[in-house]
Amino acid sequence: MSALSATEFARVAAAAASDRAEQEFAFGSADFERVRSLIYERAGISLHAGKQAMVYSRLSRRLRETGHRSFGAYLQWLETARGVEGEREWQEFVNCLTTNLTAFFREEHHFTALAEDLKARGTGSPRIWCNAASTGEEPYSIAMTVVETLGAQCNARILASDIDTKVLATASRGVYPADSRGLSPERLRRHCLRGTGANAGTLRIRPELARLIEFRVHNLMAPQWSLGEPFDFVFCRNVMIYFDAPTQRKVLERIHAVLKPRGLLYVGHSENFTDSRDLFRLRGKTIYERV
Repeated sequence: MSALSATEFARVAAAAASDRAEQEFAFGSADFERVRSLIYERAGISLHAGKQAMVYSRLSRRLRETGHRSFGAYLQWLETARGVEGEREWQEFVNCLTTNLTAFFREEHHFTALAEDLKARGTGSPRIWCNAASTGEEPYSIAMTVVETLGAQCNARILASDIDTKVLATASRGVYPADSRGLSPERLRRHCLRGTGANAGTLRIRPELARLIEFRVHNLMAPQWSLGEPFDFVFCRNVMIYFDAPTQRKVLERIHAVLKPRGLLYVGHSENFTDSRDLFRLRGKTIYERV
């Protein structure tokens, strides 16, 4: 590689200086390591070193909104805050650092498999947990699959949870852009209401479908899981990729405990838990059966 010319060097140096000037708050490696430690303790999320720019971008808004002039001051305040104010800011901190990527019928083979499993098990009242429900497209896709398989009068119960309160608020409203990916024209007609007037360009999930779902805030790192009766099916997709190996094992053990014998766990396309054969056996493409 040839050396930079004087002109090129000056341009690169000017760009770097501009970037530093545009960075509103100082954010060094010690600040980043502190954030990494706090989000790991609070939510089990393991941030790798390449996430420093993302953390700065997402958390700088909290500094502005809380009036802090440095990450050090904000994090000190966060760690010592108590009561309702403290819990509210911890939730904002977690909300900022979670990733929410979803769509209706994402990884569609899971919903085909779910329909087949519902038929095979012959129950009209399955209990399903959709963890990391995000903005709701996944639990509504599950509910559509259940109704299409078992009929509109089924007594299915779907728990949809997430650690992020803001995405759950969107999920519970059940209102989405009319051109949302993943919904066929038939499903749009059957399960959704089209917005009119001021709501044109949107769709709303029909109340009779939404009634199957309970939305709830849930942290997988919580010391106690109060989830009620065991589940027939658990969707925990693209969650474990944010955890290190010990945390993955801990969560798998707890999911195992809340699943019925031979209950099924649906995971993301890049997740593999064959090392936990004492808990789950691979039953299909990214589908595991409780041992």
